[in-house]
Amino acid sequence: MTGDGWSASASTSTSAPAQPADPTRPHLLRTLANVGGADVSRLTGSAGASRTALFQHLAKRRLSGLVAYRRDSRHSIYRMADGHLRRLVLEPLNHAEHVVTGEPPHD
Repeated sequence: MTGDGWSASASTSTSAPAQPADPTRPHLLRTLANVGGADVSRLTGSAGASRTALFQHLAKRRLSGLVAYRRDSRHSIYRMADGHLRRLVLEPLNHAEHVVTGEPPHD
């Protein structure tokens, strides 16, 4: 038991989930969560994946409701569907950074 009432096993059991098979997925979501909105050209440059692969990832994320898009002339601008989902993407990544850098936990 720690000083705040949580047992060590509880904190251990909530460690980071297993890595997804394709690192493009979390990278894509993190990029969209950080930049607010981007077209496929910008996402291709930051994700290091082909345009075809990104279109497939984005289509699946749109179907699942994670990603929204709007047309802007000849381009589609993609973004996280809402702020709640944006925070759900960023918080586990922020937690992992804290663990790696040794920054103490906070609320």
